[in-house]
Amino acid sequence: MSLTLPAGVALPVTASALVLTQQPGNGDNGGQGEDFGKSSPVGFLVLILFLIAVAFLVRSMTKHLKRVPASFDEPAAEAAPEQPEAVEQAEEAKAAEKPAKDSSATKAES
Repeated sequence: MSLTLPAGVALPVTASALVLTQQPGNGDNGGQGEDFGKSSPVGFLVLILFLIAVAFLVRSMTKHLKRVPASFDEPAAEAAPEQPEAVEQAEEAKAAEKPAKDSSATKAES
């Protein structure tokens, strides 16, 4: 797919592109003097301080991530074993749930 412009639009587009890409010729090079792009010792010191801070943050994060459990699910193997009293109470509750035989129905049959 190619992009073709109509003849009436092509001239203004190319002219504006040429104007926008030209470098200023009047001695003002847009703030890009002879020191443009050079680093100062203060900038280098700030960069070193940032790198040291990042190293400490990575170290701290690593320590905290080592403490995170592999899974947040309740482990079934580590569940507390039931105490004998709790087992007896559970058996009594199951026995109470069973309906007792109706004594009137047994008397009527005999």
